[in-house]
Parts: sequence; C-alpha cells; structure tokens
Amino acid sequence: MVIKTRDRLIEVSRQLFARKGVENTTMNDIASASDKGRRTIYTYFKNKRDIFNAVIEQESAKLLVELEGIADRDCSPLEKIEAFIGVRFETMSEIVSRNGSLRAGFFRDVRKVERARKYICRRESEILGDILRQGVDEGVFSIESVSQTAVIIVHAIHGLDVPYMRDSLQELGLDKDLVVQRLTHLVLNGLRSRRIIS
Repeated sequence: MVIKTRDRLIEVSRQLFARKGVENTTMNDIASASDKGRRTIYTYFKNKRDIFNAVIEQESAKLLVELEGIADRDCSPLEKIEAFIGVRFETMSEIVSRNGSLRAGFFRDVRKVERARKYICRRESEILGDILRQGVDEGVFSIESVSQTAVIIVHAIHGLDVPYMRDSLQELGLDKDLVVQRLTHLVLNGLRSRRIIS
C-alpha cells in the first residue's frame, strides 16, 4: 500500500507537471488530483521539489531499464552498441515528449538538469562499459580504458539529445536515423583509416 500510494502521487504529479508546469502546480493540486490529503503527501515527500525529483528519477529509471535490456541481449557487442545509441535517443525523446511543459521548465533550470543527469550518466556509462568490456573480451574492440571511453560516448550522446529531439540537424541533411547511423559508425569505426600505421 505504501509503495502504491507513493507511486500514485508521483504519477499524478508527473501528469500535473506536464500539463501545468512545475511552477504552476501546487501541493493542493496534487492532493486534489490524487484524492489524498496534504498530510498524506507530506508523509512521502518533504516538498514539491522532492516530488519533482522523484518524477525525474522514475522517468530516468524507464530509460535505464531499456538500456539494461540491450546489454543483456544475446547478440554481438557491435549490435548492442547500435541498439544502445538508437534506443537511448528514442526513449529519451519519448520521455521528454510525454512530459509536456515539464520539458520547458526542466531544461531552463541547468542545476536540475545536471543533478538528474549525474546519476543517469553514471548508470548509462556503467551499462555501456559492460558492452564495451564484452567487445574487448571477444577481441572485437581495442580500448585502452573502457570506463573512460564509456563516459565520453555517453556524454557525446547527451550532447546530441536536444538537436535529436528537435530534429534540428535536418537542415544539415541529418535526419534522426542518419544521426544514429553516423554516431554509431563513428563510435564503432573511429576516424583513423585502416591503412595508416602509426
């Protein structure tokens, strides 16, 4: 019952934040929409910021479940990298899209973005690191530092989140599919010609 009540409060709050924006949603709105009293809300959350953080954590967990599923697939590390990049972009786009005006308020507050991204970035890097390590173990990848490489790739993906979601690279001839394709090629093949020996 405790978990169900908390989850219900988070989902009701997410919907309100998406529709009205975080700033325009009050604790009374959440209480009314969830059919719970304010006292019940304060049993689970200190304040609206605490609820907002729980919403972000729950939404982030959906992405991590998708990525963990890719790492657990019975396929080559090459296929996993391609799936990781494509699913990462699409799932994040769906999460942002589903959360309506939450998106605008969330991206305006850089500190909120950084707090939310810090945890998710660490987990994404660990999941990607497992895939890269599998590739090294199978002799498919030659990587000096798996953990550092995973962090760099994840941050590169994060840097493309907004252009991907807005499809703003299309004017440069890069639709969403091509962004995933080019980034995957870059990650898997690098820039160095195979004919150059250093």
